[in-house]
Amino acid sequence: MSEEFDQQFILSQQQCEFLAKTFHKFDPDENGVIELEDLAKVTQEILGNEIRSSELQAIRLKGEGCATEGYITFGDFTKIMREHMSSTTRWGGLKSKLQAFVGFDSIQDQLKEKALKRGFEFNLMVVGESGLGKSTMINTLFRGTVSRQSCIQHPEPLPPTVKINSVCHVIEEKSVNLKLSITDTPGFGDQINNLKSWEPILEYVNKQFEAYLNEEVSINRKKYIPDTRIHCCMYFIPPTGHCLRPLDIEFMKKLDKHVNIVPVIAKSDTLTIEERHAFKQRIRDDITHHKIRIYPSGYETDEEDEMVANAAIDKFLPFAIIGSDQLHQVNGKKILARKTKWGVIEVENPAHCEFVNLRNMLIKSRMLDLKETTDKVHYENYRRQRLHGPRDISDALSQPDN
Repeated sequence: MSEEFDQQFILSQQQCEFLAKTFHKFDPDENGVIELEDLAKVTQEILGNEIRSSELQAIRLKGEGCATEGYITFGDFTKIMREHMSSTTRWGGLKSKLQAFVGFDSIQDQLKEKALKRGFEFNLMVVGESGLGKSTMINTLFRGTVSRQSCIQHPEPLPPTVKINSVCHVIEEKSVNLKLSITDTPGFGDQINNLKSWEPILEYVNKQFEAYLNEEVSINRKKYIPDTRIHCCMYFIPPTGHCLRPLDIEFMKKLDKHVNIVPVIAKSDTLTIEERHAFKQRIRDDITHHKIRIYPSGYETDEEDEMVANAAIDKFLPFAIIGSDQLHQVNGKKILARKTKWGVIEVENPAHCEFVNLRNMLIKSRMLDLKETTDKVHYENYRRQRLHGPRDISDALSQPDN
């Protein structure tokens, strides 16, 4: 720890006394040292349940670095705690107590008001061969004609190569404005030779990173940088009932270090319940075997509540979905459904498909986390590699992190 830091980060007398009191509980002979093995216990008693397991591990490693013959002095322990306190607000018993109400709890209302004025952005990419219902699914997710295909008057012919097209909307719900960008990839998987069909998509994703980076390092940069980075890529898997195809594996392996991939089984009503369960398990096995990183299970978190939430989501991956923008009468109510001569398949019925689980994850519970993961993981990796040197970004990101 630097001398400059020592001068800037000063503990109060009350904090020093609390540290010393807790330290001496594990130093009954008052030798001024504790055993390295007791470091985690002392820290846990001071910071309580607020501290994360990863933070305890980091403190343990710092203790190993300054320990002498398995013992840590009070001075070294104090430095470790100060360094930890400088990087978090989870101070446990070291928090200062207020004598009266101040009012800074209103900061959450200030943040909300400011965010509502600006509105929010979300950029979604859909990838999959034609005929899998991508446009219908997008319209179903956002309950409107927001897909690119819905915005053109005449059907487009199948392109000879993969194309990248985007359409942007501003939608409003209960005074919340969302700037929604939908990026489609017509031509993907539709050619006789699909070799490297993922390249135009990867190039597009990286171009959005590059545009954001250029704005970020600009001398006269904007107050708010327009965010066109892809926050989520929904990958549509055809309901073959077998396993992932080489094209599916290749695409996800090439893109998983650049974008949050959420795999879905398209038109899952073509499979029986038994076939669907078996297909999902084979896809999970393929994802594990090929070490494909999908969202959210492929991203570590220190928050225990997020771990629980991720585990609840993981059991549905890949989501078996059905899309429909048609309303049908069922038990006196008009609902989104697909009507066949065998009956009605309800889009929002969990017994029929997992559309509700997908929507809840993408929109209700994980939209901000998808954006944060894009910024803190994928864009940060791109930025680091881009500023490090001129070598090819795709090759650089394919290397494991140190």
